[in-house]
Amino acid sequence: MRIFVAGFQHETNTFAPTRADWPAFESGSAFPAYSHGPAMLEALGPTSLPMGGFIREARRRGWTLLPSAWAGASPSAHVTREAFERIAAQVCADAARGGFDAVYLDLHGAAVAEHADDAEGELLERLRAVIGPTMPVVASLDLHANVTRRMLQHANAMSAYRTYPHVDGAETGARCAALLAELWAHGKPWHTHQVRLPFLLPLNAQCTMMQPAGGVYERMAALDERSRVRLSFAMGFPAADFDECGPVVFGHGPDAEAVHRAVQRVADEVIELRPEWAMELLSPADAVQRALALAAGTDKPVVIADTQDNPGAGADSNTTGLLHALRAARAGQRYPGQVALGLMYDPAAARIAHEAGVGAELELTLGTAVRCYDGQLSDPPVRGRFKVLTLSDGVVPMHGPMTAGGTAHLGLSAGLEIEGIRINVVSGQCQMLDLDLFRFLGVHPERMKLLVNKSSVHFRAAFTPIASHILVAVAPGPMAANPATLPWSKLPAGLALRP
Repeated sequence: MRIFVAGFQHETNTFAPTRADWPAFESGSAFPAYSHGPAMLEALGPTSLPMGGFIREARRRGWTLLPSAWAGASPSAHVTREAFERIAAQVCADAARGGFDAVYLDLHGAAVAEHADDAEGELLERLRAVIGPTMPVVASLDLHANVTRRMLQHANAMSAYRTYPHVDGAETGARCAALLAELWAHGKPWHTHQVRLPFLLPLNAQCTMMQPAGGVYERMAALDERSRVRLSFAMGFPAADFDECGPVVFGHGPDAEAVHRAVQRVADEVIELRPEWAMELLSPADAVQRALALAAGTDKPVVIADTQDNPGAGADSNTTGLLHALRAARAGQRYPGQVALGLMYDPAAARIAHEAGVGAELELTLGTAVRCYDGQLSDPPVRGRFKVLTLSDGVVPMHGPMTAGGTAHLGLSAGLEIEGIRINVVSGQCQMLDLDLFRFLGVHPERMKLLVNKSSVHFRAAFTPIASHILVAVAPGPMAANPATLPWSKLPAGLALRP
């Protein structure tokens, strides 16, 4: 087969402060930079992203790939009209040239553009208008996809991640290749069924390294295997204010009754487990005090997730609530040099540190008071005397479970210390999802007593093996840990804002 391939990745927090413009996609930040044509295959082929997995499996099957564009930007507020239109126009123009038998799209599934609430549905509809109604289209989706009616209408089949942290990106891409082969062999469209769940799922509760999520996906995969119904459970991204935000179970297969039965079975289980979709959230002060108490009895670090400033969910990774709490508890004096926080996005502070050089001590203002989802300002910046310990250009090869083969481009970066607390300060936004994002500025995470990670769940893949305990803190920030606290305006009546 000859397969047309393209990608569009953005997770949109409509309550976040910063939009995803065209330069955000050009640079990619934590994602690979925008690429087009054969360069896309070279850039994405070795990665652990779904496109990488699809490319490798397609080549193993002897398929020919016709690459269009791949565009990804770090989670943020809306994708600008200009950025979406440039990406969509390029993909559709390339598709209009024809010469292929099927389409594979590497999508996120939770993108909202300034002018299109259902950005992926809009892209799929435009593409379908170009390629016609009979061309097979398969797409991979993130586990946090907000799956819409238009997406299911214009794609013949889709498959979502089954892990969070997302360690199965390449596996999902390869699964899409197998799905496309099944569709092609069947020779006619499969049946699709979906069940939209009646409540939102908080991001932290979606972690598949914990229950009930882990068990749900394990049983769903077994049912998929024995039923010949290709099942997905997209738990939704609960910070996108549009009328199809929320969890969806969907499936595809040649037998309509079997598809309906299997999808309903998974949905019924999720609803039955409704009371279990919750977890403990701590204030910054309580999280730090508990972490210090736990650290006294272990040789492994205690990790605190600064979940509401997670740049992987639309925040800017620049709030200071946890840093204030660490200083108030004198954590750095108790464990000098063994308390670390990252990543703190502050390009101005990083530049000043580079100008001063390693060993310099200087008065700095670090962090930003940002407008949070509830309209309030986050904690004020930290003003104090910092020591410059290390400097870097911010090019960080990563080797973790989620990131192996990838490189973060964080710009001018500096390892600073204040009152015994080490802070990795960067000029590009990326959540703390890899041990290398501490190591590149001289922090050895496994030797620390206390780590504060600006992340919600992805950090668990790399940090769980080295951590004694993991706590989740809710310092003021742009990403609500509890979706019920967001000022929604477009959700459908009857959708519960919490399990």
